[in-house]
Amino acid sequence: MPPAPPPLAWLAPGEDFPPVTQSWGADSPAPGLLAAGGALDMETLCRAYGQGVFPWFSEGQPILWWSPDPRMVLQVEEFRLQRSFRKSLSKFASTDGCEIRMDSAFEQVISACATSPRAGQSGTWIVPDMIAAYRALHRAGYAHSVETWVHGHLLGGLYCVALGKAVFGESMFSRASEASKIALAALVCFCRHQGITQIDCQQNTPHLASLGAREVSRAAFIEKMTPEQSRQAPIWKFETLYWNELFHPDSPTT
Repeated sequence: MPPAPPPLAWLAPGEDFPPVTQSWGADSPAPGLLAAGGALDMETLCRAYGQGVFPWFSEGQPILWWSPDPRMVLQVEEFRLQRSFRKSLSKFASTDGCEIRMDSAFEQVISACATSPRAGQSGTWIVPDMIAAYRALHRAGYAHSVETWVHGHLLGGLYCVALGKAVFGESMFSRASEASKIALAALVCFCRHQGITQIDCQQNTPHLASLGAREVSRAAFIEKMTPEQSRQAPIWKFETLYWNELFHPDSPTT
């Protein structure tokens, strides 16, 4: 039998997180689990992300805090543009009525993500308390939405957390083929143009791996992410010229 995991830290509101090295290991029932309890206020969430920690829990559970090792990360220069998707993206970028917006419909995006369970899950982890918490982060300028619009209809998108130029992807949704992937491609273009080098993807999935994300050690992720927080935050607005960041010969294509 695998060894029992260490006792889980239970946090009071405002209490500091334990060191991320104390998160449960790969042979535990919940790899990456660090602590439970605490609160979802803005100060706690910003402190969590700044230390490489994020909340993830289901309805009826306490707040659970995670810091997995390894960490799934998309280096924006390694975004993989499949040939078939390249054609779809090029058509989207050049068609009137097709546009990317940022932060124009954050509440719609997070609500849509809440109805789109992660792969392998029957329910959502974006419970009402999480929605309220990330709405507050958005109002404070720390959470952003990237939205795929076609002729005035919101067809897909994603939301993320950003501290300075450290970007942490959260969830995506799609109401049309490739709509969420288009939003992610737009985020990659935005990050490249703004000098943002990586997007935290938290946990490994085949879909993310197919787009070029890969696992790195938690230590390497935190080492690279930490100084990015102190860099000046960009203005979260998408410009059409940002598509040029992908449509050049050096973009990885499969």
